[in-house]
Amino acid sequence: MHGIGNDFVVIDAIRQSVPIDPDKLRHIADRRFGVGCDQILMVETARQPGLDFRYRIFNADGGEVEQCGNGARCFARYIIDQGLTQSQILNVETAAGDIQLRVEDDGRVTVDMGRPRLDPAEIPFIAPKQAKVYSLSIGDEALEISAVSMGNPHAVVVVEDVDRAPVARWGPMIEHHTRFPARVNAGFLQILSRDLVRLRVYERGAGETLACGSGACAAVVAGRIRGLLDAHVEVSLPGGSLSIVWEDERSPVMMTGPATTVFEGVIAL
Repeated sequence: MHGIGNDFVVIDAIRQSVPIDPDKLRHIADRRFGVGCDQILMVETARQPGLDFRYRIFNADGGEVEQCGNGARCFARYIIDQGLTQSQILNVETAAGDIQLRVEDDGRVTVDMGRPRLDPAEIPFIAPKQAKVYSLSIGDEALEISAVSMGNPHAVVVVEDVDRAPVARWGPMIEHHTRFPARVNAGFLQILSRDLVRLRVYERGAGETLACGSGACAAVVAGRIRGLLDAHVEVSLPGGSLSIVWEDERSPVMMTGPATTVFEGVIAL
């Protein structure tokens, strides 16, 4: 499946036993010797009462991560398309906390991504106190970033032109910066107007992807706290567009976008 180009292998771990380890995950994600994907998503039975499913995310390098917004939309569509539920509203357990997914009548999926976390300790990010903008040294350069957690950590850099931004050079340096103990997703944000932006994201453990849902949410939060954006923003990524709504710090971030099934198959593990 894919969410505007961010692609996933989605595995039903409810109706079958799925033996996984980092080597198997890397094999599945390999675009030459496996299936090929940015992330692997596991649909599991919820461990807590009152929740419908458990949503687990593994990056292409085999590491488990807390959240993936584009994946959450595909997760919801997969569950409904596979007949695992008849409900269009799903309450789902993730490693970052519980989220709600709603499949719209037009087939798009709205994800309640929860409230963003801006406290450095919760991101996690090493800083003496919370700020709207931080200075981050990479090599001989100092970048201004905003640090946000959407259940996973994001560093957002505002740039004049995303096409010319040195994403391939800056991305890995930001991802592995020592001030981000759990590594970080690096977002490069170009503001076209108060309700329209462009974004490229270098994802932790996956490299640059065509789209990043949690990155789009983090970018809008970063723009909002810096006074640059309105509450309703269209985020244009290389793979397509997402609609993001964030009213204020008391409100959750809402993300709406498509989820597409490409093919189904069987792989021997």
